[in-house]
Amino acid sequence: MSTVKSEQTPTKQPKPKTLVVHLLAGGTAGLIEACSCHPLDTIKVRMQLSKSGVRNATGKKLGFVGVGAKIVRNESFFALYKGLGAVVAGIVPKMAIRFSSFEYYKSLLADANGKVSTSSTFFAGLSAGVTEAVLVVTPMDVIKIRLQAQKHSMTDPMDVPKYRNAAHCAYEIVKAEGVGALYKGVALTALRQSTNQAVNFTVYQEMKKYATKVQQVDELPSYQHLILGGVSGAMGPMSNAPIDTIKTRIQKSNATGSGWQRFQVVTSEIIQKEGYTAFYKGLTPRLMRVAPGQAVTFMVYEKVRGWIDLFNDKWDEGEIVVAGVKLANK
Repeated sequence: MSTVKSEQTPTKQPKPKTLVVHLLAGGTAGLIEACSCHPLDTIKVRMQLSKSGVRNATGKKLGFVGVGAKIVRNESFFALYKGLGAVVAGIVPKMAIRFSSFEYYKSLLADANGKVSTSSTFFAGLSAGVTEAVLVVTPMDVIKIRLQAQKHSMTDPMDVPKYRNAAHCAYEIVKAEGVGALYKGVALTALRQSTNQAVNFTVYQEMKKYATKVQQVDELPSYQHLILGGVSGAMGPMSNAPIDTIKTRIQKSNATGSGWQRFQVVTSEIIQKEGYTAFYKGLTPRLMRVAPGQAVTFMVYEKVRGWIDLFNDKWDEGEIVVAGVKLANK
């Protein structure tokens, strides 16, 4: 009695993404996002640090466009990129940690069939935000804010700032205030990043899932990743603007005391001298910084990850040809 074997083509299962994939895709996305959106972040920080509002020569309060124009006029166009070195130095590990830790936490929260619920996605994003805040974002933010707060002209060689660059700023902070100063506001930063990424990843993943289902496609075009990333990126800042303002004030200050004491002092000072609306200073430029930033990040991340996956597939199938020689991973 003969046994007939049905010849079926095995379904090709997608290989799990490695840390290298997240590092390359996330790092590339973060670098492009930082270079294109950093001026908006500088304007946001200046608006948050101004206790009476940034004003022009006649005393009229300026909006984010006016603040940006004033910075360029008084300090040169390149002043909008103050602190960029600190951001770029931290953006690759930040994005690598963000995406890889998110995927890791998501895998822990998946059910027996590997499916991840919306609530699990939310908590995975929450955990990823805390992870990146503690490992990378807090010291990077402290250095960036100290550099951005300097109001010196970058075209006048005689106008020497206290901090020359990101490395010098880190050195001077540690020398004068100790290593702990780089972690000023770590609790608030973790709270901000966790809520940001929880909302960001949840909204993005759910919209992406819905869009692929409605269009009946496996992968969305880049412009749709751009739109979805922009929408999801705008959600976080709208929910945690007061946290970001308090965090910025704490990190700019060189005051001593416990984190809770600094939080109480800064918060009460804002309420007494500026009112509750001051907690939302810089919200507009922050939205204009974060929303397009996340749009660029998700679009570039998805694109680069797709290129890496395609390269890996062709490598495994022996379809990579260099100088007429076919290469294969054998």
